[in-house]
Amino acid sequence: MSSENTPPFELAGSIWFRSGKLNWGNPRRMALLAAIHEHGSISAAARHIDLSYKAAWDAIDTMNNLSDEPLVLRTTGGQRGGGACLTPKALEILELYQQLDAAHQRFMNHLAKAQPGSDKNLELLQTMMVQTSARNNFAGKITKITLGAVNAEVALDIGGTQPIIASITNESVDSMGLKEGMRALAFLKASSIIVGLPSESKLSARNQLQGTIAYIESGAVNAEIGIEISEKHRITAIITMQSLENLKLKVGQPAIAIFKASSVLLGTME
Repeated sequence: MSSENTPPFELAGSIWFRSGKLNWGNPRRMALLAAIHEHGSISAAARHIDLSYKAAWDAIDTMNNLSDEPLVLRTTGGQRGGGACLTPKALEILELYQQLDAAHQRFMNHLAKAQPGSDKNLELLQTMMVQTSARNNFAGKITKITLGAVNAEVALDIGGTQPIIASITNESVDSMGLKEGMRALAFLKASSIIVGLPSESKLSARNQLQGTIAYIESGAVNAEIGIEISEKHRITAIITMQSLENLKLKVGQPAIAIFKASSVLLGTME
C-alpha cells in the first residue's frame, strides 16, 4: 500500500476522574454534564449524546453520590414545565475537566508526531494492556446488535469464520455506547465452555465454535483443553478428568467449544 493511501497516524486518549476503583468522571458523563448545561434538560441532553434517559439518570446518580454536594438539580416551572441545571460545583468540575482534556489532547497530538508504528500494532498493544481474570480474551468488531425486550444479542467478528455471540442487557448496550462497527473485547472463562464432538447432537447453546484440539494438559481433577478455532485463535476449556476419559479426547481430534451467549462478557476499547 502506498503512503498516499495510508491514513494519517493518530493517537487518542481521554481523561477520567476516579474515586477509589470507580471511574465516575469519564468522558461520556462529562459530555452529559455539558449537554445538560447547554440544553437545560436531562432528556434533551441524553438525546444529544445518544444516551437513554434512564442511563443518563444512572450516571447523574453516580456522580451525585460520589460528590460531596449535588452536581445536577431538577428545576420546576417555566415555559417548558421544568428541567435541570448544573450546580456551581458541577460547573467547576466540568471546567476543570475541559481544561485537563485540552492539555491532554495537545500532549497526544505531540506524541502522534513520533509516528511510533502501524495502527495494527497499536491496536494489539491496546488489547494486550487489558487485564482480566478470564482465560479467554478475543478482540474483534461488532457486526450486528439485535435488541430484544430486555436483552440484546451482540455479534463480534474476531477475524475467523465463526463470530462470538454475547447476550447482554439493553441497558448495557446503551450505557457502553455499543454500535455496529465498533471495536470490542469478549471475555470468557474456561470453566464456562463445554467441549463436544462433531458427531454429537445439536445443543441449544448460542456459540458452537468448531476447531481442532491443539493440546491437552491433565491434572489431578481437571484437564485443560486448547481448541484451535482458526489460524490465529485458540480457545481454552476446563473439563473434568472423567469427561476427558469419557470423550476419549486426543490432540488433533476435531472438537467443538460450546458456550452460552450469556457467559460472554463484553468490553470496549473506545
